[in-house]
Amino acid sequence: MLITYIIRRILWSVPFLFVVSLIAFALIQAPPGDYLTTFAATLAQSGDVVDQERLELLRERYGLDQPFIVQYWKWITGVLVGDFGISFEWQQPVSNLIWERMALSVTLALSTLLFTWAVAFPIGVYSAVKKYTLGDYVITAVGFIGLAMPSFLVALVLMYIAVVFFGSDVSGLFSEEFEKAPWSLAKIGDLMSHLWLPVVILGLGSTASLTRIMRANLLDELHKPYVTTARAKGLSELRLILKYPVRMALNPFVSTLGWAFPQLISGAVITAFVLSLPTSGPLLLQALLAQDMYLAGAFILLLCCLSVVGMLVSDILLAVIDPRIRYR
Repeated sequence: MLITYIIRRILWSVPFLFVVSLIAFALIQAPPGDYLTTFAATLAQSGDVVDQERLELLRERYGLDQPFIVQYWKWITGVLVGDFGISFEWQQPVSNLIWERMALSVTLALSTLLFTWAVAFPIGVYSAVKKYTLGDYVITAVGFIGLAMPSFLVALVLMYIAVVFFGSDVSGLFSEEFEKAPWSLAKIGDLMSHLWLPVVILGLGSTASLTRIMRANLLDELHKPYVTTARAKGLSELRLILKYPVRMALNPFVSTLGWAFPQLISGAVITAFVLSLPTSGPLLLQALLAQDMYLAGAFILLLCCLSVVGMLVSDILLAVIDPRIRYR
């Protein structure tokens, strides 16, 4: 039955991916004009010569003078075979620009997600079980501070402390000697040594939010009759809490995976600028400002796909934790 549920959810995600690809392409086509028009106007303003023949060739190649559906068809058929088009601004294939940045973004997002769950789960359980104690009040106060402080402000404060008190620059994901070096075990080790700071900064708000969610869910379960019955039968308190109410409280906790994963990638643009992180956020913003439609479209499509994958994984985990979901 679980296999049937997983297959049904995967089949449902296919038309959803088609719809999000259509919306992604419509979004990057929404501004008036196109990149070639903007590019020609910029060259004309700066007094450079505009090569009309080259512009017409590019316009014809990518169907920029064709109806919307023709442009979409040319784009999506190329994406299906790994051709995301040419970045007009960088003058090179989009696939050369996005994969390394997407890999770093996904690595950072997964690390932040694991950190968030590893910290929020035990703290949320403790805060619910020890309700209205000093520890619960301290956790609640720290949680509200974490929710209220934007991550880029935390990044600025930590960078100031690192430079002024420790004399070290904590920006970036690599040391200077590894920034342009080919991938090796030494470069991966250098990445791991720099990863902890952006993980803590990006995970602070999500950890505070998930701690509150876990605390509220568990408080709803702790006073239900099945918990009282299990306690009356002599089950130890720790085993009782972990075996029954925590399991029930996990459902909303796990369902956050669907939105938390893409949010960690797309929502870290300002923090990435502050920390000089070579991730997808700054390049996506630059592509949107320059109307570099194929580069921006590739990033938006990949973010939509990550949202669909996140929801799929979330649904499968929920079905594994709670068998009742498989039969609905």
